[in-house]
Amino acid sequence: MESSAELVPFPLLLTPIESNYRACTIPYRFPSDNPRKATPTERSWIDLFHNSIPSFRKRAESDGTVADAHVKAEKFAQRYSEILEDLKKDPESHGGPPDCILLCRLRELVLRELGFRDIFKKVKDEENAKAISLFENVVHLNDTIEDESKRLENLVRGIFAGNIFDLGSAQLAEVFSRDGMSFLASCQNLLPRPWVIDDLDSFKLKWTRKTWKKVIIFVDNSGADIILGILPFARELLRRGSQVVLAANDLPSINDVTYPELIEIIAKLKDEKGQLVGVDTSNLLIANSGNDLPVIDLARISQELAYLAADADLVILEGMGRGIETNLYAQFKCDSLKIGMVKHPEVAQFLGGRLYDCVFKYNEVLS
Repeated sequence: MESSAELVPFPLLLTPIESNYRACTIPYRFPSDNPRKATPTERSWIDLFHNSIPSFRKRAESDGTVADAHVKAEKFAQRYSEILEDLKKDPESHGGPPDCILLCRLRELVLRELGFRDIFKKVKDEENAKAISLFENVVHLNDTIEDESKRLENLVRGIFAGNIFDLGSAQLAEVFSRDGMSFLASCQNLLPRPWVIDDLDSFKLKWTRKTWKKVIIFVDNSGADIILGILPFARELLRRGSQVVLAANDLPSINDVTYPELIEIIAKLKDEKGQLVGVDTSNLLIANSGNDLPVIDLARISQELAYLAADADLVILEGMGRGIETNLYAQFKCDSLKIGMVKHPEVAQFLGGRLYDCVFKYNEVLS
């Protein structure tokens, strides 16, 4: 169900928001650039979105909920291609100049206009079922690590490994359709530290000395990402006495988990006592973020989430879309953590890192 309520700014952003917050991390253009001519950065990002069209078309073709899916998928590919070409010729067309939010928004609009509501539904359901069957095993492996900071590092590695399940990246979509993904192998095969942004040591130090009273986590993908990456980490926060709010998308976008899907996943993972493998979940809340894209503009979130977040003392943005391509430099009134894997060569180049490098950016606010 689409939220019709008015969207509001995230209350923990540093104010005034107008001068302190810009959602998109990578500037595609500067004030000195010719407004009628696409910049080299705009062109390379438009090409990146263009390269994702075949994998989106393939998913759309096999959407059994849409009549004439094959014909409509072809229409999607044509229309979105034309829009991207228009933006190359005139960056101010289609509500431009383009940034990653607009390019995602236009793709979703074309899909929805053609009747495609959730083209990744089938693969999300399959991956959720697989990850649910592995959840207890992953949690038990973490629980056997007695050293607190080693356990934390293992949980963080689990978040990165889970975050690989991202079908918005053309390369990963191809690997996924060919080989599937093994969560435990992914944990082992992360690029060695130091990562391109690596504040893990300072976060570990804070972790051993501090308990946050309320943590907001903006979640990302379905499957291993939410179930084997984020939920074991959230469970650990609960065990340490934090209240945890998981903020998930209002509407489907790529393979991101939605608010209704997350409620269902957690219901399946809880035992008859309502616990997550022995940990009480009365302090675990699920919120609808009001978002409908794989990236997020924190100046536009649901009133429900704004209300729940007002007294939080740690904000976590997980995944490349929410924590790197948008919001990497977002400043908050409380501690924040941006955590995600770099899955686009353009992002790696901007950060001066490697493809599949990891970002772990921790900012502490001294009260």
